[in-house]
Amino acid sequence: MSTAVEIAPVSFTQGAVKELFKLKDQQEIGDDFGLRVGVEGGGCSGMNYILGFDQKKDGDQEYYIDGIKVFMHKAHGLYLMGMQIDFQDGLNARGFTFNNPNAASTCGCGTSFSV
Repeated sequence: MSTAVEIAPVSFTQGAVKELFKLKDQQEIGDDFGLRVGVEGGGCSGMNYILGFDQKKDGDQEYYIDGIKVFMHKAHGLYLMGMQIDFQDGLNARGFTFNNPNAASTCGCGTSFSV
């Protein structure tokens, strides 16, 4: 008898993990919330990334990545498989960045892409 192990479609750098725990603590986000990672239509290149704390919805898959509860709609995995989320805290850039191997092109803002 074999059991399937579901691999999370996205990963986080240590900088992103640190910032996510910091945000969750600062905003006093309860344990019934998780980090929603997904996509939506729009932006300069056709699709925008979704990243924010939310409650679980119908159609969501739940993952635990580096101690963070993550919710992702099943259909979004196609666009996000293999993506790494980082947090930059430098002089020229501050915020979350998305390294998506599925993106054919991205715009200058870094939050919009096309496949």
